Amino acid sequence: MASTVCELMWISYLLHDFLVPVQRPIPFWCDNKVALHITANPVFHERTKHLNIDCHLVRDQFKCGFITPSFIRGPDQPADFFTKALPVSVIARLLSKLGLCSQSPVCGEAVENSSSSSLPLLQAC
Repeated sequence: MASTVCELMWISYLLHDFLVPVQRPIPFWCDNKVALHITANPVFHERTKHLNIDCHLVRDQFKCGFITPSFIRGPDQPADFFTKALPVSVIARLLSKLGLCSQSPVCGEAVENSSSSSLPLLQAC
């Protein structure tokens, strides 16, 4: 979470320099309930001492209103599309969730060129 918050801060500073407005708070989806509880709870326990610096960074950005952490179930996490090998059915669902695939072609179907060639030019999502 801390590295993603750092990336979000860098991108927002960059967009600010280019005079592009950034809506805050930025929604921040996490599939780890424990990490969300640690972010919201300022009390540290013995088991979380090694997370101290990272937790402070995320918590500070949460408190100042830069991010809004929320829970998302693991199977619904769109980031898995970029980081894991997934079955085709899950890929199709995540692609449509990200707005990268229309529902008309079925995943794996060939999209044909309207010219004289009957060979498929590209695969639809």
